[in-house]
Amino acid sequence: MCIESVVTANYIKNSNFHGTYYAKTVGGILCKNGQHRPTDYRMEKCTGAIEQEYGVVKMPESLSYNSIFLLGPTAVGKTAIGVRLAVALGGEILSGDSRQVYRGLDIGSGKDLADYDVPRALVQKLKPSLAENCGESYHVPYHLIDVTDLSCEFNLFDYQEAFYPAFADILARGKMPVVVGGTGMYVDCILRNYDLVPTPENPALHAELEAKSYDELKAMLIAEKANLHNTTDFADKDRIIHAIEIERYLKSPECAAYRASRPPRPEINPLVLGTTLPRPLVRERIAKRLRERMENGLIEEVQGLHEAGTAWARLEQLGLEYRFVSEYLQGKIATKDELFEKLNLAIGQFAKRQETWFRGMEKKGVKIHWLPQIDDMDARFEGALEAFACDETYGGGR
Repeated sequence: MCIESVVTANYIKNSNFHGTYYAKTVGGILCKNGQHRPTDYRMEKCTGAIEQEYGVVKMPESLSYNSIFLLGPTAVGKTAIGVRLAVALGGEILSGDSRQVYRGLDIGSGKDLADYDVPRALVQKLKPSLAENCGESYHVPYHLIDVTDLSCEFNLFDYQEAFYPAFADILARGKMPVVVGGTGMYVDCILRNYDLVPTPENPALHAELEAKSYDELKAMLIAEKANLHNTTDFADKDRIIHAIEIERYLKSPECAAYRASRPPRPEINPLVLGTTLPRPLVRERIAKRLRERMENGLIEEVQGLHEAGTAWARLEQLGLEYRFVSEYLQGKIATKDELFEKLNLAIGQFAKRQETWFRGMEKKGVKIHWLPQIDDMDARFEGALEAFACDETYGGGR
């Protein structure tokens, strides 16, 4: 598929971004259905002069989306594909990873920040207009990486609160948001618009509930929550108390006032792409990457975080690399070989859970265009471009 075929320059209207923009087309791709769509846009805020001179010239098929979401299990190359998409489409990256929000979690969380600096030669191929003034490389802007430190507990609600302003800002500047991540709940909370509100402490209610038995609390929760789907709330007394506190607050005037004061969320019309590989290849890539990370300072990174004041318990809470390396440094894991074996197995199990979560998202109505299951990065990137250009005809498949 050629992404360099030059078309006659013209202006196309795109009203899916905030406000109206005209994009001057420079290059394009040929879709499977034989239609041509541009890939290189010079975004210009709509002015009367352009409106008058060119009128409204639509794309062959109007974009029905204003953002791209790229999800998949760990170690399959999401960042590399997402960065290429951001360059080709004049976009910016939003991270969908629950650990990359923390400063200092660099190697273990796989931030791969060097990947955001794209060599000029590749930029010239993907989007010539960006190469004009980029020097030796072009830096793809990213968001929701390094936004807090480990003294804070950054949760799902915090992610939503940080995501929506960043997303709206990218759109307002005429750019394409490209969301890249493997934390299923973080991605899902945006795609399916979770309605999360902060629940303030209520000491009086908490004391009242603490005095009741498990069976009494269970009956209360069933009565409070008409459509109770999450039976894990019954796991123990503390979970039931927390669930009741949330339900009471959601029905309170204080919660109604909070909802009324909350700024409206930006409209999100996403094209959701998924990338994965055959499971044996995923395991192979996980093992290779883990060896490289251990050789390139993973253990030293965790040791440095602890020496800087982060408790072992907090590091273990972060899971996977930070949990197992912390246990190794405390002597709970005897050797580096044992560390590698245990951590490698745990990451493989995590990747399988990620796949399960994404399948669950599909069952709940999220349409995911799966890219070809091959190791060739160029082929998967071209599959992503084709899905962007021709999403209604793209078959994908796993």
